[in-house]
Amino acid sequence: MTDRPDTHNTLHGLQRPLGHTGLWVSPLGLGTVKLGRDQAVKYPNGFRIPDDSEARRLLDLARELGINLLDTAPAYGCSEERLGPLLRGQREEWVIVSKVGEEFVGGLSQHDFSAAHTRFSVERSLKRLETDCIDLVLVHSDGNDLAVLNDSAVYATLEDLKREGKLRGFGFSGKTVAGGLLALERGDCAMVTYNLNEQTERPVLDRAHALGKGILVKKALASGHLCLGAGVDPVRASFELLFAHPGVASAIVGTIDPLHLSHNVATAAAVLRAMA
Repeated sequence: MTDRPDTHNTLHGLQRPLGHTGLWVSPLGLGTVKLGRDQAVKYPNGFRIPDDSEARRLLDLARELGINLLDTAPAYGCSEERLGPLLRGQREEWVIVSKVGEEFVGGLSQHDFSAAHTRFSVERSLKRLETDCIDLVLVHSDGNDLAVLNDSAVYATLEDLKREGKLRGFGFSGKTVAGGLLALERGDCAMVTYNLNEQTERPVLDRAHALGKGILVKKALASGHLCLGAGVDPVRASFELLFAHPGVASAIVGTIDPLHLSHNVATAAAVLRAMA
């Protein structure tokens, strides 16, 4: 990942297995929605999409800090299209997570979980990301988790694509406990919301740990909305909660601020080393 020496301020040496996929991931992953989309996003403050040089510096910093996990999606505007060129010559350095099922067109989300669209979406992501295999593809649920899993061909199609070697693992980014539990029965990974404000999906973490399946955490810092008492570092408190659970492989944090990224990594590293 990098030739720089391991230090207490980085995540080098702290990678975790993502279930039984064979993938090893940094305990923090970099979410890339802000590289491609600034409409209809739920963050407390506005932001400007970084240009290519800024994005490249951010990715270089993430790699230097020991992050090897990138989270993207077709619904993240032009995120995938930008990552392809930005990661040229570095593909083996990264574990890339993308998604299927949601498109963002004209400022609105649209969902399609059909077999045809699932295959089209993965093939398109492969081209955009300039790779022949995506490490992990998650279903971008619309919230009707059980219906998506039971009544559409999305999971069966992802199974086919995995057999074809176009992805190494697949899973589900849902919004309900029932959906997460069902998704783990056939899938390799679930992405769940789990933070200091919202812990209803903890049973999914517990089940994943029991099955040896992977868990990625979204909204780990409550999308920047956390507010705790005076003298309490909300980032540290968040990571203490997350990494105390043995089922968590990695928490996805979407920042384009190098200082925030460095602070998040240093805090996570301190928490993990204190727990070791």
